[in-house]
Amino acid sequence: MNVLMVLTSHDRLGDTGEKTGFWLEEFAAPYFVLRDAGADITLASPKGGQPPLDPRSDAKDAQTPATERFKADSAAQQALASTTPLAEVQAGHYDAVFFPGGHGPMWDLAESADARRLIEAFAADDRPIAAVCHAPAIFRHTRAASGEPLVSGRRVTGFTNSEEDGVGLREVVPFLVEDMLKANGGLYEKGADWKPHVVVAGKLVTGQNPASSEPAARALLQLLKEKRSPS
Repeated sequence: MNVLMVLTSHDRLGDTGEKTGFWLEEFAAPYFVLRDAGADITLASPKGGQPPLDPRSDAKDAQTPATERFKADSAAQQALASTTPLAEVQAGHYDAVFFPGGHGPMWDLAESADARRLIEAFAADDRPIAAVCHAPAIFRHTRAASGEPLVSGRRVTGFTNSEEDGVGLREVVPFLVEDMLKANGGLYEKGADWKPHVVVAGKLVTGQNPASSEPAARALLQLLKEKRSPS
C-alpha cells in the first residue's frame, strides 16, 4: 500500500508580510493514520526538502495528540525534512494521494502543472484522491477525461467562506475554496464551521477543515482496503 502525500512549498501569506505553509494537524493526523495501517508513505512538495510550516498551526491552542506525536517522532520529522520534488514523482507508483491543507496550497499547488498532472493521472485510473481544508484548491484547474472540471457534478467540501472570514483572510487569499468548487460545478457540501465534515464521492475524499483531517485519512484508508479486498 503505497501512498503519496503532497505538501505545499509556499510560505508567504499574500502581501501581508506574514508566513504561511502547511497546517501541522492536517499533515500529522493523516500521516499517522496511514503509517499505523502499514502504508509506505512518500512525501513530496513542489520544491522538495522541508516544506514550510504555518506558524499558527504550531501555536499552543492548535496542538492535538497527532501534532504532539509528530514532535516526538524523529523518523517522521526526518521524512518531512526530505520531501521529494514534485516534478520527480511518478503517479503510477502509488495507490492513493493525500493533500494536506494550510493556506500555502492556494498559491502553489493550485497552479502547479505537476500537481495537475498527478491528480489527473490518479483520476484517470480511478485511484483514491484526498484533500483537506484548503487543499481542495488543487481542483481549480484539474480536468476529467471529458475536459470538464474534475469536480463537476461530484460531491465535495473544503474550507468554507465563513471559516475564511473567521480567520480574517477573505481579502488575502487568491480565491475562496468554497466559491471555486461551486464555480467548477462541484456539488459543494459543508457542516458546521470548525467541526469535522468529510465527503466521499467515489474515489474522491474531501475534508472541510483541520478537524476533518483524521476522518478524511480514515476514509481514504477504507477506499484502499476495499480495493485490496477480493470481490
